[in-house]
Amino acid sequence: MVTHEHDALAAWHISSFSPNGGSNCVEAGPLLDGSGRIAVRHSRHPDGPMIIYSRTEWDAFLAGVRADEFTFG
Repeated sequence: MVTHEHDALAAWHISSFSPNGGSNCVEAGPLLDGSGRIAVRHSRHPDGPMIIYSRTEWDAFLAGVRADEFTFG
């Protein structure tokens, strides 16, 4: 089992919309420090950079996704 340094920082989850088991998708999860912040990273580069969102920022993003406020493509 390969363990990445960032794996110990968050409880990572791959998007349920990700094809092929998430090999080219984003992963997100709560930081394990109890702060409620959410980390996001590219699943293909698990040791690469992460973006950290406050709970308020993450909730606003999810609300925007659910309201179809974003155009992709």
